[in-house]
Amino acid sequence: MTDTQKIALVTGASRGLGAALALELSKTHHVVAVARTTGALEELDDKIKAAGGAATLAPMDITNKDAMAHLCRSIHDRWGPVDVWAHTAIYGPALMPTPDLDDKGWGQALKTNVEATRNLIFMVNALMTDDSTALFFADDHAGEKFFAGYGATKAAQMALVRSWAAENTKLGPRVIIAEPKPLATSMRARFFPGEDRSKLAPVDDEARRILSDAGLA
Repeated sequence: MTDTQKIALVTGASRGLGAALALELSKTHHVVAVARTTGALEELDDKIKAAGGAATLAPMDITNKDAMAHLCRSIHDRWGPVDVWAHTAIYGPALMPTPDLDDKGWGQALKTNVEATRNLIFMVNALMTDDSTALFFADDHAGEKFFAGYGATKAAQMALVRSWAAENTKLGPRVIIAEPKPLATSMRARFFPGEDRSKLAPVDDEARRILSDAGLA
């Protein structure tokens, strides 16, 4: 890695779309991959190295505000600005009738999908320049039956991001909300058990399309 190589921060990089984005971004960036699962991050690192790229693994929970602040400070001290931030980390509580939504599932969804996003926007924004790009991902289930926990917190996350995007139209960084096709991920399998997965989009293809549409590939 050279001193001038671009830096991509991927939060939620251990699996699914996050891992696919990290692998694709590693072709042009040094990737800082954040996720809770060390083993999955190591598997991603093996793939990145096999493809000729390089990554720094950060096995941590994005809801740990102090840990994320330390990471952001370390990125600043070591590399300087972040050129791309892709935020795919999400928590999907079990589907259930709205009156049955339990404190544990709701609390974790609120903490991960909303509060951690708010904290990260504050922290990562300080690392970005006007030419940097922040990528977020729409997945609208607000108002659908049994989706109260996920739908409400994901909608709140998108409200935060859309406000940030509107505020940055004349300055920067660019804030992009991509709309992935239905993906063959483990979370979708929990939401839609028995679904014909052959009709779902492969995450690798969607990662390439999203980055191309954003002018990053």
